[in-house]
Amino acid sequence: MAAKRSTRSASRSSPDVFITRDFLLRTTWAQALYHDYAEPQPIIDYHCHLPPEQVAEDTRFANLTKLWLAGDHYKWRGMRWNGVAERFITGDANDWEKFQAWAATVPMCLRNPLYHWTHLELKRPFGISDRLLNPATAKSIWDDANAKLAQPEFSARGIMRQMNVKVVCTTDDPIDSLEHHIATRNSGFEIQMRPTWRPDRALMVDSPARFNAWVDRLAAVSNTTIRDFDSYLTALRQRHDFFHANGCRLSDHGIETIPAVTYTERQLRSSFVKIRGGAELDVDEQERFRSAMLYEGAVMDHAKGWVQQFHIGPIRNNSTRMFRAFGPDAGADSMSDASFIRPLAKFLDRLDSDNRLAKTILYNLNPKDNYALGTMIGNFQDGSIAGKIQFGSGWWFLDQKDGMEQQLNALSNLGLLSHFVGMLTDSRSLLSYTRHEYFRRVMCNLLGDEMEAGLLPRDEKMVGELVANVCYHNAARYFDFGLNLTKSKSSFSPEKNSQRL
Repeated sequence: MAAKRSTRSASRSSPDVFITRDFLLRTTWAQALYHDYAEPQPIIDYHCHLPPEQVAEDTRFANLTKLWLAGDHYKWRGMRWNGVAERFITGDANDWEKFQAWAATVPMCLRNPLYHWTHLELKRPFGISDRLLNPATAKSIWDDANAKLAQPEFSARGIMRQMNVKVVCTTDDPIDSLEHHIATRNSGFEIQMRPTWRPDRALMVDSPARFNAWVDRLAAVSNTTIRDFDSYLTALRQRHDFFHANGCRLSDHGIETIPAVTYTERQLRSSFVKIRGGAELDVDEQERFRSAMLYEGAVMDHAKGWVQQFHIGPIRNNSTRMFRAFGPDAGADSMSDASFIRPLAKFLDRLDSDNRLAKTILYNLNPKDNYALGTMIGNFQDGSIAGKIQFGSGWWFLDQKDGMEQQLNALSNLGLLSHFVGMLTDSRSLLSYTRHEYFRRVMCNLLGDEMEAGLLPRDEKMVGELVANVCYHNAARYFDFGLNLTKSKSSFSPEKNSQRL
């Protein structure tokens, strides 16, 4: 390989104001890795909160606010920080007024990832990259985007097609009917929409009233009489079977820490009777019950060959005022600084010792845990498949440039980046598929910098294959989605590679 790459031609650049063709790509190595190996890859979005009814109904959005601002608590937090009244965020202001409030906030977001995300989302799929969003440009951007939304290719399914999505996995309560997933599959839509088993409410025994209301609904949808702890597990297994029959291949848990205390069957049965009677469990009883349910769920996942995911570290609904006014997911959550590494080791070791440890993805919300989590993951690789236990991508407050780079560096230093299953959106918005593009640009820039510095071989084909695998092929192999693993025709061409020297 040549020791020095020539500068890319001017045709690689564009007159765009900010999100240029080579946005974030500092070196010609990074540009080659992104444009020729990352950019062509399809998207497997294996964790998101997209409303499945939008896909089932192929929703057409009346305007940009409906699509872009209606459920995005990242943007809501930025607007509140900028002094915007709640009326213009989640209140009764009209859609244009809400968009104006967001347009006035965007210039204040310099150095916040919202600034990058906003302009990436305007460029793709709308093609708006000749203007920065601000009060002066708000009306023209509003009009141009809304004109696009009136076109058939900007329906929910149309946007997914434009973004080259192959699979999307939503996040679904065990009592969900999955009617929208069933309808989407029966419609013949070529993009897979699969459910994900999210049994958080099965562990929420801190409130008897809330828990019992959920158990009553579980009994109804599973057609099971729930009299005791054993019949409670029977009802959950029935729903687990139902999810599997309807395409589910992943579970997910959103928890502040990992419950992993010892318990007996007698204690669990006693606690279940107590809470079903309306009495509150003490702290030790709650922790035992959560520990048991987390383990039982993991055993179910392993038996079906699912991938289990654990999103660890949020403190949710910190503002009572916001919770009373809006409910959960209002943008009032934070990262915890609690330690979860020792109980995580105990939990994984029990499953591993019982030969019941499923493929597992672990996400941390606090960057202080990157190295502790990264070393823990290495303890439970068992040689059955490459990268069986995964260090999840930068998540929530960390799915920005700095957080992604820290996760990639920790993973690379402690494990094998080459087997990483890559990025996800973790979003409620169809425009958030650009999160995959952002990650790909960040990763290619990181690798390109190291190629330029001589820290990685200047072998574009070898490093490019790693990039393509992380962007798509690793996930296609890891998850049971039945995807075609044929390499992209735009990748790994020795002839094309030699022309760049």
